[in-house]
Amino acid sequence: MGYLKTAITGISWAVAQRWTVRGLTVIRLAVLARILSPAQFGVFSVATLVLGFLETFTETSINVFLVQEKAEVDHFINTAWIISLLRGILISLLIFFTAGPVSDFFRSPESFQILQLMALVPLIRGLINPSVAKLQKNLLFKNEFAYKSVLFFIDALVSISLSVITKSASGLVSGMLASAVLEVILSFYLFHPRPHFIWDKSAAAAIFSRGKWVTAAGIFNYFYQNADNLVVGRMLGEASLGIYGSAYKLSSLPVSEVSDVVSRVTFPVYVRISENSHRLKDAFLRSSLVICGFTATFGLLIYIFADPIVRIILGSNWLAAIPLLRILSVYGIVKSITNTIYPLFLATQHQEYVTHVNLASCLGLGITIIPFVSKWGMAGAGYAAIIGAFVSVPLALYFAGVIIKSLPETSAG
Repeated sequence: MGYLKTAITGISWAVAQRWTVRGLTVIRLAVLARILSPAQFGVFSVATLVLGFLETFTETSINVFLVQEKAEVDHFINTAWIISLLRGILISLLIFFTAGPVSDFFRSPESFQILQLMALVPLIRGLINPSVAKLQKNLLFKNEFAYKSVLFFIDALVSISLSVITKSASGLVSGMLASAVLEVILSFYLFHPRPHFIWDKSAAAAIFSRGKWVTAAGIFNYFYQNADNLVVGRMLGEASLGIYGSAYKLSSLPVSEVSDVVSRVTFPVYVRISENSHRLKDAFLRSSLVICGFTATFGLLIYIFADPIVRIILGSNWLAAIPLLRILSVYGIVKSITNTIYPLFLATQHQEYVTHVNLASCLGLGITIIPFVSKWGMAGAGYAAIIGAFVSVPLALYFAGVIIKSLPETSAG
């Protein structure tokens, strides 16, 4: 099967998966926005910010490593699982014992118990069989569609059901817990080999050696993706964080629904054709043009229809999100450009380029976020996010050009 047919098939299943998940997300958000207040969403956002922070700083990039490897990866599974398990225990303990200081930092006493409940999520996730990465590595996008859709359905079902009962953000965390438990069970039942407590020092060294740049990139990307949330939560409070976070998620649709979907498919495809420079260049240029066209259209529609989108999905209590959604729709379009280029970096094992681009985004946001929020409130956070996205684009394009020029000439076959 040629790379184009493989990519089209993969993208079709990836889009089906994403839209199934997104449909459930919209339904869940529409229901929960009428049950929970913006402040309660803000409490949940505090917990997810802490979880994301610790997951990013302890990232080992195991999945990226397993997909990048062109040879068989079964001998890495045992060591990868032990690393994931130890990481999960560490993150769980850190969340549990820092719940007090974190809730004090955000002036959010309600987040204390939610944080302690959230501490169970990484502990359970650490048990997941790393062989799950074979879905993406082996281009089994149809199987991945079914697998991920079931997990998210359980998350949505439990979140809505328990939020209706408890009227608390704990329902949202419980949905994450239910999904994590199910994924552990399915990962051991469906995927082989199943891991055992066998440590391979050389395998661990290979994973950590290649993963260091992805980890660094993840750290910078975390701050770029979340520094505005941290500042809004600290300076403007829980309710503002809940409103801003919801607008941010809606505005990111061009990124999550187009560029992320295609990038998930193009990464393993690029790996397979990376030794054929002609095919790799052609695939990269074609996919980039298609993604940019779709994301620009998608982002423009969000900008134009921001008012009805907020009223229909979130309801009348969330009207303050309308101007934010318009501002952040521009961010979504620009951010999708760099996201389109990342698979090329990873497929050619230039993880350091991802790090440099994310650092540029982080600096652009970091320099402007506090003065902008001080002057324009939540809108200022949106403006800072746009600046961060813009400053990274020239650098990403430059690195993409370096890679393409450095590829050895091969035949078009």
